[in-house]
Amino acid sequence: MWNRRYASRLFYSDLIVMVVALCISGAVLLPRLPASVLWPNGPRVSYLSALIVIGLVWLIALDATDSRDRHIVGQGADEYRRIVNASVAVFALTVAIAFFLGVELSRLLVAVVFPVGLILLLLSRWLCRQWLRGRQKTGQYLHRAVVIGEPSKVAHVAREIRRAKSSGYEIVGVITEGTSAADISGFEVLGSIANVEGVLDDLRFDALIIVGSDDLDPLTLRRLGYAVSDRDIQLIMAPVMTDIAGPRLHTTPVAGLPLVHVDYPRMEGSERFLKRSFDIVGSFVLLVLLSPVFLATAIAVRVDGPGGVFYRQDRIGRGGHTFGMLKFRSMVADADDQLATLLDMQGDGGTPLFKINDDPRITGVGRFLRRHSIDELPQLINVFRGDMSLVGPRPQRATEVALYDDFEHRRLLVKPGMSGLWQVSGRSTLSWEETIRLDLYYVENWSLTQDFVILFRTIRAVVAPGVSAH
Repeated sequence: MWNRRYASRLFYSDLIVMVVALCISGAVLLPRLPASVLWPNGPRVSYLSALIVIGLVWLIALDATDSRDRHIVGQGADEYRRIVNASVAVFALTVAIAFFLGVELSRLLVAVVFPVGLILLLLSRWLCRQWLRGRQKTGQYLHRAVVIGEPSKVAHVAREIRRAKSSGYEIVGVITEGTSAADISGFEVLGSIANVEGVLDDLRFDALIIVGSDDLDPLTLRRLGYAVSDRDIQLIMAPVMTDIAGPRLHTTPVAGLPLVHVDYPRMEGSERFLKRSFDIVGSFVLLVLLSPVFLATAIAVRVDGPGGVFYRQDRIGRGGHTFGMLKFRSMVADADDQLATLLDMQGDGGTPLFKINDDPRITGVGRFLRRHSIDELPQLINVFRGDMSLVGPRPQRATEVALYDDFEHRRLLVKPGMSGLWQVSGRSTLSWEETIRLDLYYVENWSLTQDFVILFRTIRAVVAPGVSAH
């Protein structure tokens, strides 16, 4: 199948990346280093040989962490997380060996090789993924899949997979009982569970996704497993749970039963400290680097019209705490007084809408600032102060939070962010329900790797804003 071929090709891309990274590091470092590694009472080892050994161990670590596992490559953050884990492990191993054996390995070597190698590895995997996405948009490199089970569960799982454009699966039909094609809108009913083997013979597809059904008893499932195995079709069991990331799922075989354990989402102790440290360092560095942009923007806002440079608005943060979110002013001075009237005119006065279509309050300079998200930059001050995070759910107004149901209130378990999943997944084109779903997914499945991925996608969205930015 295509995913096996794609995963195997990643070995060669990793090999090329490793050679390039070592060549770059060698060209920069070798002229500045001694002829050999200083090793008391040990053999003479050249730095070139040390680089080669590090590269080989790195390739082995990438394989040991299953960073090229065909089940995870091409989608989600787990692929990137495993690359980072492998790189950190090789770095730690190198430092430990040098310490315990008394090897005087150049700090400059360690400081250059590992960052360069990690950045190039992540970049190459991202480029491979973009290539894969391009092929999938044309109908290539997709698993043709059929979903089998009870009507309601089949419809739910099939729609969730179809909604995930980058899943790599194309739902070609469903197999269920007691329903017609009209009952499962958008999906062809290929047959009943009783004649499933006939469907396997009549239709060419790659994966059979099984959801719960009373008709799928253990004996039927075993017979079905033999049938798909004989036809080289993937057998996939789909628990009817959505918006749960892979690291929270753990399968344990008990008495021949694959029991799926789901970890509770937690951001306490070391994880919260790690995220806060990342926010402090990141916001401080960005404030220093972007200070010329702050100055130029402040001048442009002042020249454009009357009113202050900054705009402060009360938003709801973690735990329902109210804070003043800062932005560069992008609207006329009395914009807040016009909001209720504009929402009523648009017909959204009683809904949690936070964007006015073709908002007439936006100034000329403000429209440019908004399109490129420059108006959001003062929120780096909120991040540094601890009101916000670099990545998280978008902070909402109190009137919008008042409309939350029990599930939506879980957005308040973490600090709101300058950027988040919904901002890099469609921004203003998303519905309220889709926005909430993405924010809840972030809350339930936080990881530092996912934060890095979102920040990278944010930079790309700012550079090329597209039609969803306004």
